[in-house]
Amino acid sequence: MLIVQALAPDVPGVWTDLARPGHWLPRRRRACPSAALDERVATILAVPAEASKALVVQWCAMPHLSSSAGDFAAPELAARKADQALTVSVCLPARNEVSTVGLITTAIRERLMDETPLVDEILVLDDRSTDGTAEAAQTAGADVVAVQDVLPEAGPGDGKGNALWKSLFAGNGDLVCWVDSDIRNFDPAFVVGLLGPLLTDTATSFTKGFYHRPVSEGAGTARGGRVTELMARPVISRFFPALTRFVQPLAGEYAGRRRLLETLPFVEGWGVELGLLIDVVARVGVGAVAQVDLGTREHRNRPLSELGPQATAILTTALRRAGVAQIGADSSALGRSVLDRAVTTELVRFDDAHSIERIEVNVAERPPIIEIPAYRAKFGRELSA
Repeated sequence: MLIVQALAPDVPGVWTDLARPGHWLPRRRRACPSAALDERVATILAVPAEASKALVVQWCAMPHLSSSAGDFAAPELAARKADQALTVSVCLPARNEVSTVGLITTAIRERLMDETPLVDEILVLDDRSTDGTAEAAQTAGADVVAVQDVLPEAGPGDGKGNALWKSLFAGNGDLVCWVDSDIRNFDPAFVVGLLGPLLTDTATSFTKGFYHRPVSEGAGTARGGRVTELMARPVISRFFPALTRFVQPLAGEYAGRRRLLETLPFVEGWGVELGLLIDVVARVGVGAVAQVDLGTREHRNRPLSELGPQATAILTTALRRAGVAQIGADSSALGRSVLDRAVTTELVRFDDAHSIERIEVNVAERPPIIEIPAYRAKFGRELSA
């Protein structure tokens, strides 16, 4: 039986300061950059049930460290950016988003570059689109880079997280803001809101957006999507209770300081949002992460058939970071766990005719990009001991 150590006040050996950087997850269970999994799986200690409950009560009583996009004005942030001698990159990962990527790019360029010098570059990472996405983005004023052309020496990769990882090399900003390219009601205030805490509070290292999600005509929800509610929240509540404060842990809009982001591994596929959130908090502490209410966000809803692989990747990402080992598929291996170093995993399900479907799910992870020699050469970085 697996018993997971949780934060709890007044329990020996368990950290009690929820806001202290790096102290919410036991050191040996943190997602150490590119370390072998067998080096970061911890001896897991038991915590009394009442202590775990006390954690939840204590955490819910804390302020959410949240703000609203409307709390920040682009001209004021542009002045702060200039005073701090910082640069800003807005990066959009895109695959077949011709109907929206140009509109998003145009809105950012006109409002946050031409009218107000808040954003220094708009970068679209085109991930093998076949519908004219790259052309639409370029016409609207973005710098468009093909994912496969960035760091080819690092080997092939696939998925949104792979595009985000490569955007760190392709872009130049000190602050990096990521926005999904399928947003139908994009507002430049999304970018302003995500940059606000980073430019007004030097103690903030990462910002995470949340929003109201219309799910049908005339109806909506402030909750997360189906995968968030059925997979991410239960996993977070079970293994990472300090992250239960985040309204939408899988939101695709977030921003951070390059000096932090370059030290983190990136899950290539669907697990990238949860992986980054866990790793950011493990590295700098939950007090260095701000949430921003972005208002209402409309985007394409995926069919149920696409959500199983997404949930599988998210589950794998969470279990790796919780130090949970994979159980062998052979019945003779039950009870003998093996370390999960796989780059893919398999989702087994049944179709409408009750025939077995086997779906390969990408769970590979890119190492911290600071470990890539070309990145260190471009940005003048050195590896720390």
